[in-house]
Amino acid sequence: MSDATMKQKSGLSRRSMFFIVLTAILFAIPLIPGVPVYWITLLDNIGLAALVAIGLILLTGVGGMTSFGQATFCGFAAYTTAVLCAYHGFSPWISLFVAVAVTLVAAVILGIITVPLSGHYLPLGTLAWGIAIFYLFSKLDFLGRNDGITPVPPISIAGYQFFDSRSIFYVIWIFVIIAVLTTTNLLDSRTGRAIRALRGASGAAESFGVDTTRTKLVVFVYAAMLAAISGWLYAHVQRAVNPTPFGVGASIEYLFMAVAGGTGHPAAAIFGAAFVTLLKEILTRLLPFLFGGQAHYEEVVFGIVLVLILQKSRLGLWPLVEKLLPQPADPFIDRKAEALPVRTRPEPGSKILDLDTVRKQFQGLVAVNDVSFSIKAGEIVGLIGPNGAGKSTTFNLVTGTLPLTSGKIEFRGEPIHGLSPRQIAQRGIGRTFQHVKVLADMSVLDNVALGAHLRGSAGVASASLRLDRAEEARILAEAARQIERVGLGEHMHKQAGSLALGQLRILEIARALCLDPTLLLLDEPAAGLRHFEKQQLSELLRQLRSEGMTVLLVEHDMGFVMNLTDHIVVLDFGTKIAEGSPAVVSKHPAVIQAYLGADA
Repeated sequence: MSDATMKQKSGLSRRSMFFIVLTAILFAIPLIPGVPVYWITLLDNIGLAALVAIGLILLTGVGGMTSFGQATFCGFAAYTTAVLCAYHGFSPWISLFVAVAVTLVAAVILGIITVPLSGHYLPLGTLAWGIAIFYLFSKLDFLGRNDGITPVPPISIAGYQFFDSRSIFYVIWIFVIIAVLTTTNLLDSRTGRAIRALRGASGAAESFGVDTTRTKLVVFVYAAMLAAISGWLYAHVQRAVNPTPFGVGASIEYLFMAVAGGTGHPAAAIFGAAFVTLLKEILTRLLPFLFGGQAHYEEVVFGIVLVLILQKSRLGLWPLVEKLLPQPADPFIDRKAEALPVRTRPEPGSKILDLDTVRKQFQGLVAVNDVSFSIKAGEIVGLIGPNGAGKSTTFNLVTGTLPLTSGKIEFRGEPIHGLSPRQIAQRGIGRTFQHVKVLADMSVLDNVALGAHLRGSAGVASASLRLDRAEEARILAEAARQIERVGLGEHMHKQAGSLALGQLRILEIARALCLDPTLLLLDEPAAGLRHFEKQQLSELLRQLRSEGMTVLLVEHDMGFVMNLTDHIVVLDFGTKIAEGSPAVVSKHPAVIQAYLGADA
């Protein structure tokens, strides 16, 4: 075993050991003689809140979807278990599965309605159904209206009933620890990278095969499941259920916990829940003493303190805590992992892409005007023209980012116009973007591994239980190989946001190569590169061509294009004005006029 590998495993063990020690201390607290029951009750409440906040960290902090309805999902589960256990004599453990199932069905229905909303409409949508369902909880007779349902039997195991705060403490916190571990595992996976991409690069993620709509729904339902477990526990801890804890105010408080804790790690939810719960408790006791119990300023001071905390630490408390922890090791890359499956390359010289009178019109503006051209397998083709010629729009039509107004596009003899970017990526078309689209807070390795999304199949369950490790090792090994291939090996474990613009463009190429494309579309790949970096890029593209890959590139550096390409298509104001070899195109009068003017 190499020194680097030993260092990685050692670093990981130190960090894991730190959390194990913290967990042991936490679990020892109820056993310490003299610890007040009040403290244990507070810890119980923190654990219940942390379960909801963990889901919100995944949903809002990582996935970028703000929800004001998580308390509603707690309510679904709490009322389900209360009805089953109090009215029909069900075992609490059996009711757990029913309560979670009912909540997940509700989450799927509400998610299908809400998740497609974007911008501020999404939180407003969750706010709307949160208010509506809270109203139903308080008005339905079989739910006890405002009085609720009581008594709800306690949780029991082998005849032992968890009546008091000390005994139920372990049940609550075992669920919390499991939730932290499974959510951490989920984020450290193929699905986790897709979730992270929702926040800042959903368009790029679609182009590499991520079904962003489905991924959003998966995150939404996963967060609802954690809220359901919290609601189930709450019902059996309190032994009564009424609408009060499941309103919009509680949902906002859960959101505060997730934001105050920070978005860096699921464990941050525990710190956020502890901070908000303890702060409210302290203010409730301290302010009446200071003001003589005549005024209720708790909520006002609570809001001010939260704003100040977020002013000083916009990423929440977790970054402050993380400074005290052993640094995490870089992901271990198994160089001996089995290679991912590769596509069959088309015969060199066969037609691979065909555009037939392709047109794109934005109301009165014709961006692409009945353009036709073909690309043969094993070629490097340049698509050039002045600014505003329609080059990037043509790229977006080929990759499904924009729909055609008219015409047709065929890839390997099959029509692809009308398909989604994800479906086109499945057929073997990879791309980079005119404006770089990477996730700045993710490592170079994870950004590139996102490109291999379609080459894996592990889902949420296998990722959460770490049953996907063999597949994950193969994906990371492939990403590392492509990173080293493009010359970014020394930056592999750095955050992508720390790279220069030219390096980010090279990163995008490595990510596209991870898709194992048959056709590679490069949108201004040499922009921002220095001379020797352009030479390295040229050598890489020639190597790809020799391996049977076809490349279509948009580029403004004419020296780069003329020395590299086999064939060139020239656009001007959306219309094709010339096509042919570099030597022919460079002397074409229409091309000279488009670039240099009529006088030239």
